[in-house]
Amino acid sequence: MKESVAPSQALVADVFARACTSRSTFEDIAGKWPSLILIALGEGSQRFGELRARVDGVSERMLAQSLRTLERDGMITRTAHAEVPPRVDYALTELGAQVATRLRDLADVLEAAVPVVTEARARYDA
Repeated sequence: MKESVAPSQALVADVFARACTSRSTFEDIAGKWPSLILIALGEGSQRFGELRARVDGVSERMLAQSLRTLERDGMITRTAHAEVPPRVDYALTELGAQVATRLRDLADVLEAAVPVVTEARARYDA
């Protein structure tokens, strides 16, 4: 009779575990700019300038850095077109679309809760 062996800790995905890939990916997408970029790309493929205009307040540097991180994590694709002037489009992957949908849901809850949050902040600050 063969003994059952627990899977190696390295094979178990656990966002609470410091060394887990899911945790570092969570950190990559949970920041302000990556989350907003994913939500914006949930509206459709966009160019760098379009994303910069859509995500109000993001600097070129932070946008470029966030896009590289999201591409590395498999959340977005970057398509360079051989045109003059050069054109690059960013779009969600299947995984990115799943994440963006959940982030959009969270954003919807938070937008609807603005009056509640405003009141709670006023009570707390008083």
